[in-house]
Amino acid sequence: MSDYRIKGATGEWEVVIGLEVHAQVTSNAKLFSGAATTFGAEPNTQVSLVDAAMPGMLPVPNRECIRQAVRTGMAIDAQINKWSRFDRKNYFYADLPQGYQISQLYHPLVGEGEVEIDVEGETKTIGVERIHVEQDAGKLMHDQHPTRSYVDLNRSGVALMEIVSKPDMRSPAEAGAYLAKLRSILRYVGSCDGNMDQGSMRADVNVSVRKPGEPFGTRTETKNVNSVRFVMQTVEIEALRQIDVIENGGKIVQETRLFDPDKGETRSMRSKEDAHDYRYFPDPDLLPLELDDDFLDDCRKSLPELPDAKRARYVALGVTPYNASVLTAEVESARFFDALLDAGAKGPAASNWVTSELFGALNRLGKQIEDSPVSATQAAELLGLVAEGTLSNTLAKQVFEIMLETGEDPSKIVEERGLKQTSDTGAIEAEIAKVLDANADKVAEYRSGKDKLFGFFVGQTMKAMAGKANPGVVNDLLKKALDG
Repeated sequence: MSDYRIKGATGEWEVVIGLEVHAQVTSNAKLFSGAATTFGAEPNTQVSLVDAAMPGMLPVPNRECIRQAVRTGMAIDAQINKWSRFDRKNYFYADLPQGYQISQLYHPLVGEGEVEIDVEGETKTIGVERIHVEQDAGKLMHDQHPTRSYVDLNRSGVALMEIVSKPDMRSPAEAGAYLAKLRSILRYVGSCDGNMDQGSMRADVNVSVRKPGEPFGTRTETKNVNSVRFVMQTVEIEALRQIDVIENGGKIVQETRLFDPDKGETRSMRSKEDAHDYRYFPDPDLLPLELDDDFLDDCRKSLPELPDAKRARYVALGVTPYNASVLTAEVESARFFDALLDAGAKGPAASNWVTSELFGALNRLGKQIEDSPVSATQAAELLGLVAEGTLSNTLAKQVFEIMLETGEDPSKIVEERGLKQTSDTGAIEAEIAKVLDANADKVAEYRSGKDKLFGFFVGQTMKAMAGKANPGVVNDLLKKALDG
């Protein structure tokens, strides 16, 4: 990876970054209760007695939440711990009815793993320290009255995976690439929907600065950053702030901060607590988690083809590395492309068409690929008509636009609207003769050495034939006519 350095008044500085990503587990019920997890429900309508911390209510672990966390660990080649335990993290806040959060400090479900990222054509491996499972807190909502807040416990008890990276990132671009890659893996696995705008995935950004080669500096943690772009901005803004503090004789305080995207700044929230401040101890209401081999085998067998393996397969089919990366970045794009291949489309041509024509049209229409008006089967048929010579690329674009509007199959459109490409040499030669007769002066110029005029003659001939002439045949016949 190319070095990222920030120039300060006293020389160059290196940024050290680690991310703690909180990903909501895909499950219909919460981690320790049967309450629903649907996003956007009316406040306090998805709260069980366990979530509200009613006396005597005992938590019961949700097997599906544990399964999803294990599958996530396997997807990043992490150590899966057959024995793990839940701990109580004690602190008081209005949105935490129990007065403690059930988490995993000492014995997490998942140990060390890794995520491979690509930045500017270079590959780097980012270490993952651990993944532990914990329950989310509720949510505070504030109205315009300065002393009044409302508590919504719908999120209380929702299962989270906290995915803790090692401090291996050294630039905003690397942090952004890591978060995007991790989100992609989670969505492939199906363990988290990755909807950062809905709060189901968010990142705590740990940043420190140092002179190259020196020990790590004091870090700050900026909480709940909810987009890849904001994570990159947080890294840059916080690094610049820390450098300014140090170069002006100050010291960095280990603290929790908040990112304000409107003002483009981070602000201090509170001093950063250490583990002992939370008085962690094993949760007495929960037995340790013990995983057997059959459970682990089922988790492993359920994993899909992951982004890196899929990208390698596409490249082996002749797809360019760039196109393969674009197609595998989002699971929906990869599903569409796989369906296209299954329907008989050829890899290189299909990848070029999807990344240019289809993505361009969907962007224009404001649609996602899963809502494409043109199915993968229809797209494969359209590409097949081009490959067999029935349609030129120009005609194919016309047919595609009609497909977007009507949803009709391409063969039907070609037949009913007479859009088939012609390779009739007699008809093409007749039009070429007319074009050359009408442009005798340019013919003379061409024959005197202005070879670039050849494109003009091709365009005039294609125009005369309403774009239906086979371009290859046109080129061959024109060259013969002009050279003759």
